[in-house]
Amino acid sequence: MSAVASRYARAFADVVLDKKLDAKQVTEELNAIVELYRSNLELRRVWESPAIPAEQKRRLLDAIIERSAMLRPVRNFVAVLIDHGRISEVEQIARQFQTELNHRLGIVEAEVTSARPLAEAESRELLAEVERVTGKRVSAEYKIDPSLIGGAAIRVGSTVYDGSVRGQLQKMKEQLSGE
Repeated sequence: MSAVASRYARAFADVVLDKKLDAKQVTEELNAIVELYRSNLELRRVWESPAIPAEQKRRLLDAIIERSAMLRPVRNFVAVLIDHGRISEVEQIARQFQTELNHRLGIVEAEVTSARPLAEAESRELLAEVERVTGKRVSAEYKIDPSLIGGAAIRVGSTVYDGSVRGQLQKMKEQLSGE
């Protein structure tokens, strides 16, 4: 992560926590702006253009915010990125913001990869076990990889807990071949 992204992310996390805003709602709204920015070439061109006055860019932002009824601090944060010429980094800043916020709230990010979609009960049970092992609350992102055959692999930071059939078969192969 760039130092710039980290600085903006920390500052926005300060605002969210100081004002006791709903962290989940703020994150969802910021991610909605990121998705809109990523998917709309004309919007990117306007917000990134040095030829267009910042006031015009903020009016466009305000029209977007008004339609979606986003929180004022989210609007203000995006306006700061526009005003300081950092809007092109909004995706990286949003990712860093999520990481910073999770760190401050004692939440670890986990990537759960399973061979098939997990039922809600399976997902709850799996997350409860990861929380027990890590001693922290867990925010999970789910992915499907049929090549796992069955089970799941969970990555928390640089640690991987591999409970997949593919992983177990690989361990058996290593044991049998003496690797």
